This record gives sequence, C-alpha cells and structure tokens, in this order.
Amino acid sequence: MKTNTIKPLPLQGYTIFEIGQNVAAPFAAQILADLGATVIKIEKPAGDDARHWGPPDWEGASAMFQTLNRNKQSQVCNFRDPQQVEQLRKQFIAQADVIIQNFRPGVLEGLGLDEKTLRATKPELIYCDMGAFGSGGPLSDLPGYDPLMQAYGGLMSVTGEPGQPPVRTGYSVIDCGTGMWAAIGILSALLQREKMQDGAHVEVSLFETSLSWMQVASAQHMSSGQVPGRHGSGAATIVPYRAYQTADGHLVVAAGNNGLFARLCKVLAHSEWAEDERFANNPQRVIHRNILDELIQNELRQQTREYWTAKLREANVPCTPVQDTAEAFGCEQAQALGVMQEVPDSAMKFMGLPIRLDGQRPAIRLAPPALQPLTEESLS
Repeated sequence: MKTNTIKPLPLQGYTIFEIGQNVAAPFAAQILADLGATVIKIEKPAGDDARHWGPPDWEGASAMFQTLNRNKQSQVCNFRDPQQVEQLRKQFIAQADVIIQNFRPGVLEGLGLDEKTLRATKPELIYCDMGAFGSGGPLSDLPGYDPLMQAYGGLMSVTGEPGQPPVRTGYSVIDCGTGMWAAIGILSALLQREKMQDGAHVEVSLFETSLSWMQVASAQHMSSGQVPGRHGSGAATIVPYRAYQTADGHLVVAAGNNGLFARLCKVLAHSEWAEDERFANNPQRVIHRNILDELIQNELRQQTREYWTAKLREANVPCTPVQDTAEAFGCEQAQALGVMQEVPDSAMKFMGLPIRLDGQRPAIRLAPPALQPLTEESLS
C-alpha cells in the first residue's frame, strides 16, 4: 500500500544570512527561505529602508517590506560598532552556508565581512554579491536602483507607446529578476559544493539583469543594425499581438501564426483579411501593422471584452482581458491555484512561491520579522 509521506523542504538544514535591504537581496533570500532554508536577516539599527517605504503599511511595516521578508528571522547589527561586527563575523564562520549581500561596493570589505576575507577562513562558504553595475568597469562603484537600470540597460527604450516619454514597468522587475538570478546561482553553487566540497563566489548585478531582459532586442539589433523602439502593448516582430480596446475594457489578442490569424479573421466576420496579400504572413502583417491594427480595433470596440473573450476562446484564439490587481488575484484561475497564502499569527496574506513540489506549494512558515533590538544575549 502506498503511503503519503511529507517530504522536508529541499533547503531544510541550510543557514543563509542576508545582509541586504530594499528589494533584490530580500527577494533572493525569501525564495530560498520559502524552499526551507533558515534565513537570518541582518539589519542596521534603523532597519531595512524598505520597512518605511509606505504607505500603505501593514502590521507594523510597509506592505512592500512585509511581502519580501516572510520566513525570516531578524538580527540587528550596528556596523559602526567593532564588537558587534566581530561577533557577526564569528557567527558567519560558525553558522553560514550562504551569505547574500547588496551593500554598496567597499562597505563590507572595510568591515572584513567580504567574500575574500570570510572564505579565507571558511572556503566552503557560498557568498553572493548583488551589485548595481557589476564588478569591473568604470561604473562598478556606483549605487543603483531599479529605475536607473531599466533606463541604462535599455528596457525603458522599448517600454511604452511610440513617440511618448520613457516608461518604467509598473513594479521592480530588475530587482526581482536579479533576486531570481541570485537564487539560481546559489542553488547551483550548493549543488556544486556537494560534488566538489568547496564553496563559490556568486556574482549578479542589476545592470546585467536589465541587459538579459533585452536579449531579444539585442539580437534584433545585431542582426538588422536597427534599434528597436516602443510598441505599446504589442511586439516588434509579431502582429497581431497586442491589447485592443473593446466596448468596456482592453483585450490582448495573440494570433502569432497564420492559422491563428485566420481563426481571428473568421471570428471577426472578415475571413477575407487572411487572403489579403498585405496580411498573408507574419512579415507582411508586421509591415502593415498600422492598417491591420486599425481594422481589428474597429471590430473589437463593438462588443464587450467578455463577449470577445468567449468568442475567441471558443475558436481557440489566444486572448485575455487586461485585469487590474483585484481582478487578477480574485479571478477563478488564481483562486483554483491557491496562490494566496495565509501568514501564521497574522491577518496578512501573501502571494506564495510560484513553484509547486509534488503538487504542493511551500507554505509560509513565519511572519515577516519585527526589527529585533540588540541585546547582551545576541552578542554572547
């Protein structure tokens, strides 16, 4: 008889220290915490800056901080106090499997908490540096934030409507993307350590993440010599592939090949469009995108997005309404997936880890930590 057994989370037994603040490092550490690691968040006496990035606040800190710091413990360190720094160094050597840090370059080197210093004593340590512009190069010592990297890495140049000012994506995709790369690098280093019995120096940066999100744009530029521009909700190389206005909201239609385009034309009662030489294949549709988009738009605005969603899905044409936050998290699909998770000993609910292991999403085990004042016991 087959019995159900509860498996331990994959990172159970590993101890990770996060010397980080704002978004990127906390997000990286939270991914690993959700996967079972013990994560100790080292904070300055005033706490992570993101604790105060509100309103809205939620149970003692900004909602932004709370959603990035579950499943962690908090420990204060006054980095200007040599005794506390030395105690922290000893704690790292004794307990740490992984250290994640996103302080400004040079700060931790001056305190003896950098990768070279710590791994000289503990070579099996995995140390992850999360920088702004990356190590090496004339900008390596500069600080960086998500909007700066969306600008400098080119993402703003392809985001927004043609002819309009640069637009930042709604939330911190560069910070979160860098956190994901850090988590991937750390997991890879942990696997390597099992084989080689040695640690690693993992390096990621906001700028490199921004460039990585531009890999399609860079390939298009390298191959054509042309600089990609903005296409609003659409795509540079696929038509129709954008949001259109309906009678009561926007609907994204993604008819990315000739068969899907023909089905779209049939639903819109214009099968002749699929035979028009201007729209006969995707390259021609890209060339004549303005004409085709206007034709499609004129039809879709005649009915509601619910009407067109039903019609297009019945015809197996990929489409979806543009939902706001309440709609997205309240929709039937999100509810069925159980993405929102309750927080123990709290009224808060957060989006859970978007991973399921053997059908189970790792549960939130700990509420985001309150800032823990330093005590004599902490230093002993």
